[in-house]
Amino acid sequence: MTPIARPGSRQHGVRRRFGLLLVPVLALALAAGAVACGSSDSSTTGRDVIDTLRVGVIGSTNVISGPVGFAHQRGDLVKSLKPLGVNKVEVFSFPNGPDLNQALIGGRLDVASYGDTPALVARGSGLGTRLLTINQFNNNAGVVAKDPSITSLDDLAGKKIGVPKGSYIDRYLQGALQEKGIRATLIHLYPADQEAPLSSGEIAAAALPAVIPSVSLQAFEAKGFHLVDSVYRDHPKLAGTSATVSSDEFLAKHPDFGAAWQKLNADSVRYAKAHWDDYLDFEVKNSKADPQAIRDAANPNGYSEEPFPSAGVELLRGTKEFLVAQKSIRDDFDLDGWFYRPSQSADKS
Repeated sequence: MTPIARPGSRQHGVRRRFGLLLVPVLALALAAGAVACGSSDSSTTGRDVIDTLRVGVIGSTNVISGPVGFAHQRGDLVKSLKPLGVNKVEVFSFPNGPDLNQALIGGRLDVASYGDTPALVARGSGLGTRLLTINQFNNNAGVVAKDPSITSLDDLAGKKIGVPKGSYIDRYLQGALQEKGIRATLIHLYPADQEAPLSSGEIAAAALPAVIPSVSLQAFEAKGFHLVDSVYRDHPKLAGTSATVSSDEFLAKHPDFGAAWQKLNADSVRYAKAHWDDYLDFEVKNSKADPQAIRDAANPNGYSEEPFPSAGVELLRGTKEFLVAQKSIRDDFDLDGWFYRPSQSADKS
């Protein structure tokens, strides 16, 4: 198993070096309620009427990406959910999945949209969540380096690699290293914090997302860092998926929400594919990345009107099995039983 570097706690001001604060994923997930997105009166269990739907996303801006985000921009998200008492949507951004899990299970969020790995770890840690949709699948990621002598993962044996821990990028990297029997030290770094230590040599390589709207891999390549390894080129079975989940409590309180969200997702995907250029314009507008990188990374085949497309489920199942083997998932669980089905009770485990 690849050893993971776990730096100690530091003040936020020094977190831009590779020794960022790294709290174990399970501890983050189980520290319910530590992140407040509103007052205690607005928690999931305290509202009979949704009124303001609170959505958590990963990133630096409070924007929902993907076809559902495109629908929200057009006003269709609120329109679709208005019969359920939704009059407004508030979006909260988080740097990574474990932080978002805190807010979701603490009742400060109603819906969470993020990568498959933190969503699976949360469920496997005993948190009461339900998968509403697989938003996107076959997500690419890759590893870049500055040193020209590093041309493959083999050249990274014994070296430091920056990676956003607890993400689908982390799962890909650990899986790729394990496949080749390579031991490296993984340093918890968000994509925005990787360029400086990679340029200075503090880390030998950086593992980065390559899917819209997070096209960090393409951005680093444009700056002269070279590709060492990628999902699409070298490890297609390690492709990631992104997911939307909600808590059992919220779905039990609002039993019509799950089916309504799944219909919203299907309608949003159908519309985005029929207006693909307009959809890409939406993603470009909401990203600081190079517009061409966004367009090049776009993959209409990575979206499905079905809430649980078979290709996405296969990838999700492989990720869960890997996380169980790595003991990142504390208690294994039935994947199909995690999927929200309108015919099932929301609180059925």
